[in-house]
Amino acid sequence: MGNLNSKTSITINAPADQVWKALTDAEIVKQYFFGTNVKTDWKKGSPITWSGEWEGKTYEDHGTILDIIPGKYVKYSYWSSMGGTEDKPENYQNVSYDLTEKDGVTTLEIGQEKIKDEAAKEHSEQNWQYIFGKMKEMVESGKVK
Repeated sequence: MGNLNSKTSITINAPADQVWKALTDAEIVKQYFFGTNVKTDWKKGSPITWSGEWEGKTYEDHGTILDIIPGKYVKYSYWSSMGGTEDKPENYQNVSYDLTEKDGVTTLEIGQEKIKDEAAKEHSEQNWQYIFGKMKEMVESGKVK
């Protein structure tokens, strides 16, 4: 694995509690995250899995919740079954979501660690903007209460 890190952020015109709900409620996540089913209890040390179907192939990706401050911050490890790497610790990436609210507007910063190269970093940042752009639309249109 590489050692590149990325940070990308998106501003959402909604309070942090609504954004947090959109990040952690499995029914909502499924609607903007390519139909993936996320399963976890959002507690430090707990497993987290993402499963579903992508381009006709079923997948199950997994990791562990490394750190969490409910409503504000979560960091998890992540291994993708589609990534073509062995399921061993050095092939896991770390992903974090960090929320900052000011005057009812929330900035979501997505961090990613251990990216293999610049191309993967760029792809990853575009992906996050796409995924969380869809979440932003949902939250801002009042679909998340």
